Amino acid sequence: MTRRTFLPALAATAAVRAAPAKGRLKQSVTAGVFRGSKMTLDDMCGEAAKLGIYGFDLVKPEDWPILKKHGLTPTMLPGPYGGTIPDGINSKENHDRIEKGLREGIELAAAAGCPNVITLSGNRRGMPDAEGADNCVALLDKVKGQAEDKGVTICLELLNSKVNHKDYMCDHAAWGVGVMKRVHSPRVKLLYDIYHMQIMEGDIVRTIRDNIQYLAHFHTGGNPGRHEIDQTQELNYRFVAQAIADLNFGGVIAHEYTPARDPLASLAQAVEIFTV
Repeated sequence: MTRRTFLPALAATAAVRAAPAKGRLKQSVTAGVFRGSKMTLDDMCGEAAKLGIYGFDLVKPEDWPILKKHGLTPTMLPGPYGGTIPDGINSKENHDRIEKGLREGIELAAAAGCPNVITLSGNRRGMPDAEGADNCVALLDKVKGQAEDKGVTICLELLNSKVNHKDYMCDHAAWGVGVMKRVHSPRVKLLYDIYHMQIMEGDIVRTIRDNIQYLAHFHTGGNPGRHEIDQTQELNYRFVAQAIADLNFGGVIAHEYTPARDPLASLAQAVEIFTV
């Protein structure tokens, strides 16, 4: 689907939004939380709407009309517009390609009311972290003006390099925040993945409180195993949710875990935990 045909189709898709889940936080989901259910995206969106969920994360633009049909917001544009986990913005060799992709992604997101576009640092491959930070800042500086003009936030994701993404550079909050401070834009912030940062450094709530102005989006997942965010894992997610809400966070928290039990019952519980 081309941009010319996609945007009118999306605009023509009308839906009555389901009543949002009560509470102060906007919640979203990813397809992974339905894993094992054999549901179509249309079915997933229907179930999410029943729970009063605000949006759906990391869905391709060609599928956004399905979200809109159920009154759901596409809350984050997925890759490869902002690069991939191994090949991201820390390498100058990728800059021309990713700049083009980010600019296209920003336009698509703005036209559809999608608030965020994801980007990735890329792997180190022997590159010093300071050099990688310089390269990330250089590219983000180029595209931040367009993001600001369009009201779309570019989100650099924090991932763990210990278990899931070996050698990934943006693997500590301090490094990511350092990049954000240098870019200094209200439309370039971090995607703080709680699961990944619990693995890398812990101290989740203190880090969130100290750096909330640099955080635009959250992902959830239980540790260990990236399963439910209930009592089967080590974090008190209810406390985390309360802390985020108390900071008057206006962005979205997207559930991104793989269920170890019935997906719909699991999701209902996750939504309840974050309804604060």
